[in-house]
Amino acid sequence: MKKVILYTAMFMMTLAVNAQIKTPAPSPLQTLEQMVGLTDVTLVYSRPSVKGRAIFGDLVPFDAMWRTGANQNSIITFGDDVIIGDTAVKAGTYAIFTKPGAANWEVYFYTDTQNWGTPEAWDDSKVAAKVVAKTYAMPSSVETFTMSINNLKNDGANLEIIWDKTYVTVGFKVMTDEKVSASIDKVMGAPSGGDYYSAAVYYLETGKDIDQAKTWIDTAVTLNGKAYWYKRQQSLIYAKSGDTKGAIKAAKASMVQAQAAGNMDYVALNKKSLKEWGAN
Repeated sequence: MKKVILYTAMFMMTLAVNAQIKTPAPSPLQTLEQMVGLTDVTLVYSRPSVKGRAIFGDLVPFDAMWRTGANQNSIITFGDDVIIGDTAVKAGTYAIFTKPGAANWEVYFYTDTQNWGTPEAWDDSKVAAKVVAKTYAMPSSVETFTMSINNLKNDGANLEIIWDKTYVTVGFKVMTDEKVSASIDKVMGAPSGGDYYSAAVYYLETGKDIDQAKTWIDTAVTLNGKAYWYKRQQSLIYAKSGDTKGAIKAAKASMVQAQAAGNMDYVALNKKSLKEWGAN
């Protein structure tokens, strides 16, 4: 009987040691992954909330270095080399530190990411890039600290920082054109119809050599004459090159094929373009 009591007591003690009360984190961790052009960008940061407090100029003092969030460093990882402001930054992971001000913020991308808060000893040699960003007043308070990647384009995006009634944005550029151009040069040794199509559309959308785009899209259409979406892009490329007659012909062919395929979205797109180009 004594052994049973002893084992029971030991079991209860084990449960007491292993038991843990789980409560919500006051500043929850956020991980955001975003493809910008052809570059992977990842944000990891903690999100404090206003909770009725005065934030900038009070809880977060002006003109003092801030961890930009809560807990461990807020970090951003670039899968490829980027340009932040006017500074070339290598692919890698960087801590985001800021020095908030009433009118402008200084935003730092710091190579040492292993800090809880700001570094005990700041090292200017570890600053990969620094940007001075204007502050904008929000029309209403945003309760929880937020960072995001927005205004996405083929060649860049904006890192946005929002909390309470303050909004700050920092633009960065990615090397999409270099990567796509290298891919085009490599693939065009033995291209498929899809390769010609992709290269032509990229040239159209980025404002590159429209005559080259025209040559590629013509080849793509020749190789796959049933692809009404090819002819749709062919019409847009012809229009961009100034060949309205060719654009109208391609749009009409695309519309007929889209109608037969039951894709009314493409029918509507072509009708709209034909009207803009003054087709009968």
